[in-house]
Amino acid sequence: MSIWTRISEALSALAKGEGLGAVFDRLRQPPERTVAFTIAVIALSAKMAKADGRVTRNEVAAFREIFSIPPEDEAAAARVFNLARQDVAGFEEYARRIRRMFDGNKGPICDLMEGLFYIAVADGQYHPDEAEFLERVAEIFEIPASQFRAIRSRFVPDAEPDPYAVLGVSHDAPLAEIRRQWRQLVRDSHPDVMQARGVPEEAVKLSEKRLIDINRAWEEISAQRAA
Repeated sequence: MSIWTRISEALSALAKGEGLGAVFDRLRQPPERTVAFTIAVIALSAKMAKADGRVTRNEVAAFREIFSIPPEDEAAAARVFNLARQDVAGFEEYARRIRRMFDGNKGPICDLMEGLFYIAVADGQYHPDEAEFLERVAEIFEIPASQFRAIRSRFVPDAEPDPYAVLGVSHDAPLAEIRRQWRQLVRDSHPDVMQARGVPEEAVKLSEKRLIDINRAWEEISAQRAA
């Protein structure tokens, strides 16, 4: 059974008049969390699109890069997007439900944030309303400020490249500490680890970009320290 079939079943289980947010309260355990993660990315993307008032083709294409949607399942994805966009509940309520769904597990929460950043900057711009939206979502998700900056620095084009920010370490951290952080980030980005967090197989593609950025940051720092 494909993830999109399972999403359709989750949507069909909604009682009449119930908002999409109710799905998050029902999908709390694996393998349902994989379904919930996908719905969460679509739903928050819809809320983010509402924040800056537009959905570009590049943003749609970016979403399709993360999630492979067969033609027969496009209706299910569109229904999730439209339900979220039309729901009277604000994005903050969605974010709170998602945080509760993952019970404070920062792994899938940060994976989700990466997906939102990837979609937000797909058009080559980082709209102020998108920035405000993502900062508030990160706050509700209780993502540490240093971790949020690390994610942002890898996606936002106008952000000053800072390898220390990418690794989430301070500029005066000992090299041994930076190496440990780099190795931990590499381990956390392994596909098996990500799938164990309840991330859809398609979303694991984001870890490829993450690994490139993490390794580049480590190489830059180690070269600077050796000079």
